[in-house]
Amino acid sequence: MTSVESPMDAPKRGLPVTIITGFLGSGKTTLLNHILTNQQGLKTAVLVNEFGEIGIDNDLIVTTDDSMIELSNGCICCTINADLVDAVYRILEKEDRVDYLVVETTGVADPLPVALTFLGTELRDMTRLDSIITVVDCAHFSLDLFNSEAAYNQIAYGDIILLNKIDLVDEADVDLLEARIRDIKPGARILRTTKAQVPLPLILSVGLFESDKYYTGDNAAHHHHDHHHDHHHSHHLENDGFVSVSFVAEKPFAIRKLQYFLDNQLPANVFRAKGILWFKESPDRHIFHLSGRRFTIEDDRWKPNQTRQNKLVFIGQNLDEKTILKNLQDCLVE
Repeated sequence: MTSVESPMDAPKRGLPVTIITGFLGSGKTTLLNHILTNQQGLKTAVLVNEFGEIGIDNDLIVTTDDSMIELSNGCICCTINADLVDAVYRILEKEDRVDYLVVETTGVADPLPVALTFLGTELRDMTRLDSIITVVDCAHFSLDLFNSEAAYNQIAYGDIILLNKIDLVDEADVDLLEARIRDIKPGARILRTTKAQVPLPLILSVGLFESDKYYTGDNAAHHHHDHHHDHHHSHHLENDGFVSVSFVAEKPFAIRKLQYFLDNQLPANVFRAKGILWFKESPDRHIFHLSGRRFTIEDDRWKPNQTRQNKLVFIGQNLDEKTILKNLQDCLVE
């Protein structure tokens, strides 16, 4: 994919985008605030329909104009006045580079048109749709909502479904709701949350393989990043029974074997994965992202002196590390 030269100097890797969908009152705003207040050294931009809906903590707000709020942690919020594409351009054109974009759909919206805007318009070359997260209010998601097309689509297109407010409902009712969701979407990645408190590495792909900063010999950059992400995140993850499994190999994968692994052997309790892939069949470096059941593999270039290797990280619950590593090992070319 060639990147379009433009005055914005769009970053070569598209800006990762997460779409948050879910009905009014399901906890989307709580989730947004959770993301905005827990970003360690990352600049996130949030697109919303109305600022009034988010109720951002006043202590965080630095300046505000008609359609943009700047926060003290470097994040910004922007309203989608009429056109989503224009709003995204405004964010891409800002002087300060943004690391991540979160888009909140309106409460009754079907996420598909929003997703298609990122996949099918000129934004395709500047952004990368990372995942669609559906927030479900366990306390009020009555089963007749399953007859609503928007509700059905929010679940059908969600990569990760948060069953929120589990503190307000009997566990048996949550189990019932989860079973209904699995009917619509077998193999769905479902997380149960209270007040939308979810470890960010499970929903955003930030801080693992997002950039080449991790591969340079520049230790300063590396330490800086370790400090901000890895330690903080892995610490966060352990508390919730989540684990990450890492795989590094100095041999290339066979494309068909890896494809088989992803289609047939990847455990359903892996929520996210990312990495750098090296295939025997390709001279290029490939960047891999998985969210829920959706994965993308993008082409990139190896730097002239870069050591070729495969590097993958999987994040999930109760993962069987040995089996995952063995299956990956079997995908390598001898």
